[in-house]
Amino acid sequence: MKRRSLPVAAALATTAALLLTACGGGDDKSSDNDKIAGAEQGTEKPKKSAEPAGTAKDRPDGVDVSLPKDMDLVFDWDKPEKKNEAAAMDDAANYIRAIYRGVDKGTTKDAAVIAYSTGDGLHYAETQISSRVDDGWTATGTRRHYQATTRSAPGGNSVEIAFCVDSSKFYGKEVKTGKVHTTKPSIADFDHFKIIMVKFPTSDKLWQASKVFVEEEAVKCQ
Repeated sequence: MKRRSLPVAAALATTAALLLTACGGGDDKSSDNDKIAGAEQGTEKPKKSAEPAGTAKDRPDGVDVSLPKDMDLVFDWDKPEKKNEAAAMDDAANYIRAIYRGVDKGTTKDAAVIAYSTGDGLHYAETQISSRVDDGWTATGTRRHYQATTRSAPGGNSVEIAFCVDSSKFYGKEVKTGKVHTTKPSIADFDHFKIIMVKFPTSDKLWQASKVFVEEEAVKCQ
């Protein structure tokens, strides 16, 4: 049986009042003055700061978000023009990478997880990693992220990154045997994410995921 990527059974609850418009739809008329859910979320000091993806060797801060060759996370989106939104989007991608790096390494304490998440975002990451590690699972294949939109809170210290996910070619793999479990593509492979990224107070380069909202079986992402 296919192991769902980032199952929402452990995702944080949300309400319609906290949600923005659908991903990728050009009808989003929200302004920068709209309040973003989770914008007031506090931050926890990471062990190291962070930049966009790369190995520790390639990165000045030394935070490694590299993944095994058989685990391909594709971020098929264009960066926004606003500097803060572009930086927040980069680190939202790094947050997702950090989760799967934790799955691969079998730990919730990897430096990347600590660097790119805080508060409820950290709890979500730890839950997702633990649910796989405890059951003896890792992942393999390609997971595509696309139709990304951004929205900033007043002051620019909080940015919501919304995007679609296609996991139809991303499968669960048994750690002990290496057996890959595949299924036929279905609506269950499509999810819509909204991640609230907050700027770390003492760094202009680091953004952390403070809250995660997930819509399962998102028809709008097909």
